Amino acid sequence: MTILLMLLGFLGLAGATQSPPTPASAAIVKSEFIFERAPFPSAHASTIVETRGGLVAAWFGGTRERDPDVGIWVSRHDGSQWSAPVEVANGVQPDGKRHPCWNPVLFQPSRGPLLLFYKIGPSPDTWWGMVRTSPDEGRTWSAAIRLPDGILGPIRAKPVELAGGLVLAGSSTENDGWVVHMERYSGDGSAASLAAASSWKKTGPLNNSMEFGAIQPTILVHAPSSLQILCRTRQAVIAESWSQDGGTTWSAMKATALPNPSAGIDGVRVKDGRFLLVYNPTATGRIKLDIAMSPDGKAWKRAVVLEDSPPGEYSYPAMIQARDGLVHVTYTWRRERIKHVVIDPKRLG
Repeated sequence: MTILLMLLGFLGLAGATQSPPTPASAAIVKSEFIFERAPFPSAHASTIVETRGGLVAAWFGGTRERDPDVGIWVSRHDGSQWSAPVEVANGVQPDGKRHPCWNPVLFQPSRGPLLLFYKIGPSPDTWWGMVRTSPDEGRTWSAAIRLPDGILGPIRAKPVELAGGLVLAGSSTENDGWVVHMERYSGDGSAASLAAASSWKKTGPLNNSMEFGAIQPTILVHAPSSLQILCRTRQAVIAESWSQDGGTTWSAMKATALPNPSAGIDGVRVKDGRFLLVYNPTATGRIKLDIAMSPDGKAWKRAVVLEDSPPGEYSYPAMIQARDGLVHVTYTWRRERIKHVVIDPKRLG
């Protein structure tokens, strides 16, 4: 990747378009904090899912990121308000030592229990994958289940369910450069299947970390066999890769024209066929957070301004579309709280 192409990407001249954002109020139908007060000073890396009983959100909270007291906290929405945060996982080890928890990912398969994936370890280059299950939509949780060696689960963004109940997760490692890979889970959601190596398959690396340092892919489903991932990178752009065989093989990773300040992103295909991406629309800093819209996953235009009020950090968003068609976004608000914004995609131009 040449410096010229990367500069063109920053300027939006390498195959994608960006236009001035529409007024925030045009599509935002609700904006709220999931909690106003909590027994932890710092919160980050939220995730959201819709269950049969309503919305469930999770994030990691503690003194600050990397501190041993950081655990995974959950809140449920009863249709009118969010419940008080409850810690459902921590990094306490059998010998009593405690490590921080990281990057929860909630996922409700079409069959089986609600899944909560997360990581435990001193740092992202040494962490390991964990999962807990809930039979009652987030009210109670199983004991912690360690994923098989070499499997980390969805690393930050939600997985997708493909034909036959196969779950495809975007994952990545940071121990030898930033490298993306994909993981496929074919089990039934039981503790035994989640812990069994035979339930999981993983691809090889999808990028050369010397060319692109990429992590944390989000998956966009174009057709049953046509998939796209968008990834956070160290090169100040969002990178992409495509699969035409349902996620078994992937194209060489390349830059998009979308900027990225080395920060998490998430995307979703909405029911009318358009794609939405929530991201920091800058090459540096996390003080702006937008939603972009695309008809094809290639040409993007800025559609909603979520945050643009320095100082502060607005980052690590999660995005889903609920059964009623509304789009729900959660994200880190100044590392203090988790914000929940509801978007009506029919109001997006």
